[in-house]
Amino acid sequence: MTSPDQPPQGHARPQVAERDVAAVELQLGRTPRGVRAIAHRCPCGLPDVVRTAPRLESGEPFPTLYYLTCPRAASAIGRMENEGRMREMQERLGTDPELQAAYTRAHEAYLAERAEQARRDGVEPLPEGMQSTGGMPTRVKCLHALVAHELAEPGTNPFGAEALEELPAWWDKGPCVCVDESLPEGGEGNGS
Repeated sequence: MTSPDQPPQGHARPQVAERDVAAVELQLGRTPRGVRAIAHRCPCGLPDVVRTAPRLESGEPFPTLYYLTCPRAASAIGRMENEGRMREMQERLGTDPELQAAYTRAHEAYLAERAEQARRDGVEPLPEGMQSTGGMPTRVKCLHALVAHELAEPGTNPFGAEALEELPAWWDKGPCVCVDESLPEGGEGNGS
């Protein structure tokens, strides 16, 4: 097996721009781990979702494929969770077959992209039960993960989309962090 931070022979790993890594580090308050791409950019231009490696440098499984990095968005989602939105969503999931089917499709899309990332990295896929996130496909466990999934793959996650519609425009006050302007910028839009 290839080390998670070493691409397979003959395969170049996409580089994430220095400025984007610096922004994510400021957003998280720590060095980001396993970043493979910018999966979504906030309307302010900074990354707000990163796509991560299935395994960290140590080989440890890292099941969160899409990681929400914007502290303003994360804070707003945390308030939704505290207000009981996940419980309401979970109740609807148990009674709405169409919603159940859409959520299962979101889960399957997540698994497919996670497997593709493992293939690109040249590492073993994650163990069964660690491949999805946010409680998919049977529970609503983490709106942060579901919103990150929806931002990265628009139209995929019904609960992520629903939460996004309820969120305030977290970018209205401008960028959440100030990044050194001398650092090279990243590409536009989706970095995948």
